[in-house]
Amino acid sequence: MVSFSKRLLQLAMFIHTLIYRLSHGRLLNVGDHIILLTTIGRKSGQMRTVPLYSVQDGGAYVVIGSYGGADAHPAWYHNLQARAHALVTDRGQTLPVSATVVEGAEYERLWAVLTTENPNYERYRSRTARTIPIVRLHHRGASQPMP
Repeated sequence: MVSFSKRLLQLAMFIHTLIYRLSHGRLLNVGDHIILLTTIGRKSGQMRTVPLYSVQDGGAYVVIGSYGGADAHPAWYHNLQARAHALVTDRGQTLPVSATVVEGAEYERLWAVLTTENPNYERYRSRTARTIPIVRLHHRGASQPMP
């Protein structure tokens, strides 16, 4: 059984994604850099899209799997673990990307960048015993569609 709070979060993400798509990222993206990440569901095989906060680093998008400090990783993270190819939609432009989980010194550097941009991530980290993943999304080139 899915909890009420999880259903509410799913509804909010659905509405945010719909508004983002209809406005090509112009609405609900003020002051923050929100992208749409589309993955292939590891169990369903269906395309799944979620809005995520991102920062740019070295030409790549960097996202964080905070899931509000929940004890489980978000589904999109599991989907990328199963299949690293995905799509990023940024202000109406869709790009094929490959995902790499960031570790070590690079993780610490990007954690500092992300928490400077959004201090809520520190609060989320204090809520969970898991390591909150940081994922780099590299552009794969227009000739490489999502498998």
